[in-house]
Amino acid sequence: MTDAPALRPPWLRFDRHELAGAFGDIGTDLPLLIALVSTCGLDAASVCIVFGLMQVLTGLVYGMPMPVQPLKAMAAIMLTQKLSAGTLAGGGLVIGVAMLLLTVTGLLDLLARVVPKEVVRGMQLGLGITLASLALKDYAGADGVPGYVLAGVSVVLLLVLRRQHRVPAPLAVMGLGLLYAVVVKLDLSTLTGAFGVHLPTFITPTREELLSGALLLASPQLPLSLGNSVIATSQASADLFPGRGVPVRKIGFTYALMNLVAPWFGGVPVCHGCGGLVGFHGFGARTGGAPVLYGSMYLVLGLFFSAGFANVVHVFPMPVLGVVLLFEAIALMTLVADVTNEPRAWWVALAVAAAVVGLPYGYVVGLIGGSLLVFGLRRGLVTTPNTPRNDAAP
Repeated sequence: MTDAPALRPPWLRFDRHELAGAFGDIGTDLPLLIALVSTCGLDAASVCIVFGLMQVLTGLVYGMPMPVQPLKAMAAIMLTQKLSAGTLAGGGLVIGVAMLLLTVTGLLDLLARVVPKEVVRGMQLGLGITLASLALKDYAGADGVPGYVLAGVSVVLLLVLRRQHRVPAPLAVMGLGLLYAVVVKLDLSTLTGAFGVHLPTFITPTREELLSGALLLASPQLPLSLGNSVIATSQASADLFPGRGVPVRKIGFTYALMNLVAPWFGGVPVCHGCGGLVGFHGFGARTGGAPVLYGSMYLVLGLFFSAGFANVVHVFPMPVLGVVLLFEAIALMTLVADVTNEPRAWWVALAVAAAVVGLPYGYVVGLIGGSLLVFGLRRGLVTTPNTPRNDAAP
């Protein structure tokens, strides 16, 4: 008589926990999309519809709350230099080709084996600090004193309700934000003026836009994507879903495919990300249902409300998004706990995090410098404050 086979975890589930988890990454995504549409003149329908479709397809493919996020370095450069939509499309296509080449040649797997775990933890810690700083400085006080009060109530709700499952705490916080928006900020003329059916627009980048996208956008983005979007996300998936960790090759492949398709239809270049995965999971998501629900929200916005996208989404209070982002950041920073008991690994993680937070191209410096530092420590070429000296007198 043989044992019954173990039940596989559900691939997709649509319940209140998946719905709560669906908002675990909104504090990162939504402000970036708003800024790109309003500052760089991107087509709101294209941005929202393509972004939503990528979320839905990712949920169906992975069967876990694998996030889809705008490429942060590209978004930052677009916002500071106000580049064209064609240049953004060119950069997205170039980075898609680059990631595809790294994946099919096996170089991505090699990089994942070479980069030490403490370096990955340091990058996650640095990203968590960056996100927490953004939440506290830019989001919490967005609505003045009422915003601080709303943020404080949201934190209390998340803490008080975190151990019960009947009403998921994140869902209660999002409901509070929606109630605040309806009572304080909502103008019905905003909704009626925004309504209308829209479809994505097709974009063909010129040769010059492809070259500019490669130099200005893809080059600084690629190291960040290798460290955070691929290697760290693979590690986070193994941490949060034991026995179901996603290999870097699969993450690299879907990353590449998304960016080989999305730019042609006016979509923002995207990636996966460990912060989003931790955010989804921390807010209760356990299956691909969360990104499907999350993506459906963007599809509705893009198809029916893109004419007034910035106005519609600005109705929702930024302090609530800031609280969501802060809890995502804290969950991300706690992943470093598994290297704190080893002094050398802890020092390396701290050094990498400091590079990520404080240096230009910090992810590049942290990824390369941290890996070299670990190599030096293993060979005895470098010492940390807790490493005994070998040249002490007998």
